[in-house]
Amino acid sequence: MNRLRVRHTTGFRYEGDVTASYNEARMLPATSDGQLVLFSNLEISPVSTLHHYTDYFGTRATAFELLDQHHDLTLTADSLVEVRDRPVDGEPIGWDALPTLFDSSVTLVESTRQTRLTMPPDEVADRARELAGSAEPAEAARAICDWVHEKVEYMSGVTGVHTTAAEAWQDQRGVCQDIAHLALGALRTAGVPARYVSGYLHPKPDAEIGETVTGESHAWVEWFDGGWRGWDPTNAIEIGDRHIIVGRGRDYTDVPPLRGVYAGSASSRLFVTVEITREA
Repeated sequence: MNRLRVRHTTGFRYEGDVTASYNEARMLPATSDGQLVLFSNLEISPVSTLHHYTDYFGTRATAFELLDQHHDLTLTADSLVEVRDRPVDGEPIGWDALPTLFDSSVTLVESTRQTRLTMPPDEVADRARELAGSAEPAEAARAICDWVHEKVEYMSGVTGVHTTAAEAWQDQRGVCQDIAHLALGALRTAGVPARYVSGYLHPKPDAEIGETVTGESHAWVEWFDGGWRGWDPTNAIEIGDRHIIVGRGRDYTDVPPLRGVYAGSASSRLFVTVEITREA
C-alpha cells in the first residue's frame, strides 16, 4: 500500500488580454476499488465560481467560467490518495463467451468502437488479429500490449494531444498517451473491449517516505476479459499501488486535465508541473 500526495499545477499564459474563458477540468481522483481519496481540492486563479459534477464515464469534473479580463489562468489540484493493489473482479473468459456480454453492457459495446485517435494502421491491426488467434482474451491482450511496448519508443516532444495512433506509429515514437491509443486500437481490433485511463504514476518504486519527486500525468489502458484489468503499456507493468486513477473514457478527448475556449489574445502557452510525495 502507498499513500501518495499529488500536486498538479496547470494553466495558460496568454500573450494579451483575455476577456472571457469557459473551461472544464478533470484533475481530481475519485474513491474506487484500489484507491481511497483522503483529501482533494482544486484551486483556480483568478477566482471563479465552480460547478462540480461526475461525467458520463464516472470522472470527477469541474466546470467554471471567467468573465473578467485576465492574462493567465492557473489551476492547482492537491490530492492525498491511499492506493492498494487492484484485484480483478471476475474470472477470465473465452472468445465465445465475450460477445454474449455485449447485449447487457453499453460500456462493453462502447469499449469496442474505434475513435479517430485509436484507429490503428494496417500493420498494427494485422498483428493484433494474429496474436488474438493464438490465445484466449486475457493472454492475447497482454501479448498485444507487450508488443506495442516493444515497438514504440517513449519520447516526449515528438507528438501532441491531437496525434492519432496511426501518426504515432509512423515514427514509432511518442508519449504514454500515444502508446495507450495504439494499444487500445490493437485491442479493439482483436475484439477485446478496452478503455483509456488517465491519472498519475509515481515514477520511483523505492521512494523514501516524505520524498517529493517530479512526476507527470500518465495514461494507460484497461481491457475486459471477464473483469476489467489495468495495464500500463508504456512501462509494461500491471496497474498497482503507484498508479492513481483520475478518469476513464474512449480516448484522451474524454479525459483531458483542462480544456476550454476563450475570447481575446490569439495565442497562449500551456504550462504543467506535477509533484508526487510518498507519505506512507
